[in-house]
Amino acid sequence: MDTKQRMRRWVAVAVAVAWAGLAGADETCNSPYTTRLIKGQEDYVHVWTLGIEGVGDGSDKLVTIGANPKSKDYGKVVHTLSVGGRGEAHHMGFTDDRKHLWAGGLDDSRIHVFDVGTDPAKPKLVRTIADLPQKTGFVGPHTFYALPGRMLIQALSNSKDHGGATGMAVYNNRGEFVAKYDMPTGEVAGGKGDGYGYDLAINPAKNVLLTSSFTGWNNYMMDMGKMVGDAEAMKRFGATMVAWDLKAMKPRQVMSVPGSPLEIRWSLNPKDNWAVTATALTSKIWLVRPDGKGGWQAKDVATIGDPSKIPLPVDISISADGKGLWVNTFMDGMTRYFDLSNPEAPKEVYTKKTGKQVNMVSQSWDGKRVYITSSLLANWDKKGDDNEQFLRAFHWDGKELTPAFEVDFAKEKLGRAHHMKFSAKPAGKT
Repeated sequence: MDTKQRMRRWVAVAVAVAWAGLAGADETCNSPYTTRLIKGQEDYVHVWTLGIEGVGDGSDKLVTIGANPKSKDYGKVVHTLSVGGRGEAHHMGFTDDRKHLWAGGLDDSRIHVFDVGTDPAKPKLVRTIADLPQKTGFVGPHTFYALPGRMLIQALSNSKDHGGATGMAVYNNRGEFVAKYDMPTGEVAGGKGDGYGYDLAINPAKNVLLTSSFTGWNNYMMDMGKMVGDAEAMKRFGATMVAWDLKAMKPRQVMSVPGSPLEIRWSLNPKDNWAVTATALTSKIWLVRPDGKGGWQAKDVATIGDPSKIPLPVDISISADGKGLWVNTFMDGMTRYFDLSNPEAPKEVYTKKTGKQVNMVSQSWDGKRVYITSSLLANWDKKGDDNEQFLRAFHWDGKELTPAFEVDFAKEKLGRAHHMKFSAKPAGKT
């Protein structure tokens, strides 16, 4: 039995035993295989942060901030852990047992594994994986998505030409390479793959893995102003989503989704069977749901802001009941909330300017707290006074976002605040 056969058999078992207790969690974008979820108030927010040359130690780092209002460290930096270089720190994800965070660099393709389970107030760097390009030919590890005992990684680019053709890699929790899967570039069920990748999300009950698409290293490491002025570069963005057979790890359908679809969020309501994404370049919300013929369809269902101004939707966070969606738009610094009661026709019901530039948005499971960070990419962030770098926490009462606390990453000489994950103190510890 070869590696891919073993992998397919293993995934089939994983689908069958997918953890079903997600409703106890307080985060809304974890893998459904992640256990040991927080049952109440998060104690810490971990922020994966891009280093800036000449600022502090200049290194990418994991910054831990107190998030429990009952704690003396509320709203304060309690720990920083540098990784000794700048690799374009971007996204991270928990292992299935939630004991470790995997975090990647889009430039150097290094993957750092942090122990956040032993003492979440003081994470430890326990492993650095540097063989992704050698093992797979892929670079730019973006999404880290837990499978039982393993990590599924979506890359953005490749080591051959730094273009958009890429794929997914699987490692076990010990950091050992297991398998690779190329993004489709040919005809699949009447649709043509473009080879691009960005995010991935799994619905175990339906045996489906969805992937989205962005751009390659040549674009995401280019100055944004230069790229926007380069007509050829602007053609090098993904315009598809792919539905994969999860058990077989094979693409079954390519859907046309123009404008670079980014984050994918499945509705967490057990009665629902749909996912949403937002397109960066066309400022649209797309709905992915069954087509009634045994496959899937992607449909443009809402507009985000004024597309002619290219607000650049960069992150989304779905509510635990699947009835609301937060959308951050980088260029105008807006945070929007859409009513998803009818996913076929989302309605924008709330808008607030939360920064001069905003990127990631994360809502707690109970819906009472919303966290926002500022940095997109080192060469895409704004310049001068508009280059705010922060973590901002807000209370949400269903009508208004009100400030809870803020950490100024520029003032603290920490770097560019990007991705966030929550953690809690071990049971019995205060």
